[in-house]
Amino acid sequence: MTSAAMADLQHHHPLHQIAQSPTHKLLLKQWIKEEDLILRRVALKESRIDSIRREIAALYCSFFALHSTLILILLSSAGPSSCRRSWIPLLCSLLCSIAIAWAIRYKTDAERHAERLLERDREDGMLLARCVAELKKKGVGFDLMKEVDALRRAKSLRVEREATVVRRFSARDCASLFLFAASCAVLGLTRFVLCN
Repeated sequence: MTSAAMADLQHHHPLHQIAQSPTHKLLLKQWIKEEDLILRRVALKESRIDSIRREIAALYCSFFALHSTLILILLSSAGPSSCRRSWIPLLCSLLCSIAIAWAIRYKTDAERHAERLLERDREDGMLLARCVAELKKKGVGFDLMKEVDALRRAKSLRVEREATVVRRFSARDCASLFLFAASCAVLGLTRFVLCN
């Protein structure tokens, strides 16, 4: 292969064409920067979701620690007058249980919201990566208007799809209901044991 043929082949390479076209070059630089920003946002949201999950686990542990401590205290102080005085700590325990169940519900909603945002960023990253790959493959043959409009349409379709999603009762809601039912059952059982 002669040097003239190699220079001609290199001149027709898509990346060389992009380097010669200021608009394509600028678009590629912007998309690569945006890809980097999306990857950073994804990493940040993943660490935030992990943090929320640790907080939820700590709330579950505090719920069970609260009830086990209450049962130990009430049963160790059992006596003839403990039935009459037991309603105050039981009421306080019920209020604390409701507060912890509400906090868990709040944190699971925050986790769900963060997961949705993470999924959206991942989809944006995949769409952008696809466009960057197309630009690198086609070079100057990459139709800026058509491809950018296709990217915008894909994002707007996703927003419309998200807007039509209706929130339903989920398995995460069952955890809050279980905690409330468990606290009521433990308190009722403790009261029964103390008064009989």
